[in-house]
Amino acid sequence: KGLLLLLLGGMEKNLANGTHIRGDINMLLVGDPSVAKSQLLRYVLNVAPLAVSTTGRGSSGVGLTAAVTSDSETGEKKLEAGAMVLADRGIVCIDEFDKMSDQD
Repeated sequence: KGLLLLLLGGMEKNLANGTHIRGDINMLLVGDPSVAKSQLLRYVLNVAPLAVSTTGRGSSGVGLTAAVTSDSETGEKKLEAGAMVLADRGIVCIDEFDKMSDQD
């Protein structure tokens, strides 16, 4: 049920006092090894209209939002969007979140 609610989303609300309530929910899948958490994430990636996948092992906390890189030819520095920015108004699937370092 939770994954279905995540995929469908809710309705955004703008209250009279100016408060904005987003309609999206956050979800954390926790379970023993070999319980098909990664398979559920892959299913969501295939079904959702906008979804970005990353792993805790391959990204840092800062890298999820943005990263500064330099061009090898010109040496020019540029800002590259991370997974959370690329999936704005979509779904970010982070597999093996526990593998991310404690510093992140």
